[in-house]
Formats: sequence, C-alpha cells, structure tokens
Amino acid sequence: MGKTYERIDGRLRTFIEQQPLFFTATAPLSGDGTINLSPKGLKGSLAVLDELTVAYLDFAGSNAETVAHLRENGRITLMWCAFQGPPDIVRVHGRGEPVFRDDPRFGELLTRFPDIEPGAHGLRAIIVVHAELVRDTCGYAVPFMTYEEDRDLHARRFAREDDASLSAYFEKKEHIGTSLDGLPGLPLPLPPFTV
Repeated sequence: MGKTYERIDGRLRTFIEQQPLFFTATAPLSGDGTINLSPKGLKGSLAVLDELTVAYLDFAGSNAETVAHLRENGRITLMWCAFQGPPDIVRVHGRGEPVFRDDPRFGELLTRFPDIEPGAHGLRAIIVVHAELVRDTCGYAVPFMTYEEDRDLHARRFAREDDASLSAYFEKKEHIGTSLDGLPGLPLPLPPFTV
C-alpha cells in the first residue's frame, strides 16, 4: 500500500507534474484554529524546483489562510490524486513559505512558471514547499473524472487589475491582510513586482 520516498523524482515527479489539480492543507498552531484546505490548479502554476522542493503560484482570492498559516508556523501538506489512469495519491508533507512580490527571490522563482504571465490572475506570492516526508498511497477509492480544461473566469476577472487596483481590492476583503483566526496574512498594501 503506502510507501515513503526520499525525494520527488522519476515516476513521482512525472505524476505530480501531469495532474491538473492538487490540494493544499495548512493549520494555525492554535488547537481551536481554522484548518484550511484549498484546491489549486491552472496549467503551469506548479513547478517541481528540485528533488525536495515544490512551488506554486498564489493567486488572488477571497482570503489568505495558507499565507497566514505559513507565516505563523510553516506547516503544509500538498496532495495530488489520480482521477485518470492508474490509481495513486501522492502527498508532500513539509515546510512552506510565501515569497512575496518584493522579495529578491521572487523574480528568479517566477522564471520557473513560463506559461503564466506575471500580472495574470492577481498573482500575490509564490509558495515554496520544502519536502520533509514524501508518500504515496493507493487511490482505489478515488473516482474516475475527466479533465476538460481550465476555467478562464479567474484570468478574465483579474486581467483588468493593476497593482494599485488589486491592492485596493485586497484591502476591502476581510480575510486577506488577516486570517480567519486573526493571524497576519498578505502584506498590504500589496508589494510591487520586483521583476
């Protein structure tokens, strides 16, 4: 059944890179804090940086729970599951950090996502995850589902925003600068791009 791996390479890397959807899970340190589970997708928004590091683009949304939890404690789990082909579930448990747009590393990291325009989707940060435990398990109970295509709604919605209007949009949202549990979320006003 389940197996532990020392690195993300070969079959695991190929599997991860081929999935159109993955999930992120984070939680605050507080025992009664809000656990967050988010679906992530959009072709080209995830990159395996090396055998122990994965990164994905953090786009505009109505909250910033993942960012807040990572800023507080860094714990994160990423999960991919096969909705087509042989059954499989891969999890990367590790430590993550949000790399914000004014971080000197941002521009270099962004080059790892050549299919995504830097201003598209209200890009807020790049989440970098350093794997501490890599496991796969059977996906026998995961249903078959067919991927058709990415939705274009998100791209169309945020294509009309520039840095100033995007920052104003975020400042109006209750849980962008502060998480549901009151933790610091996205830095506001939104830092400008360093690229």
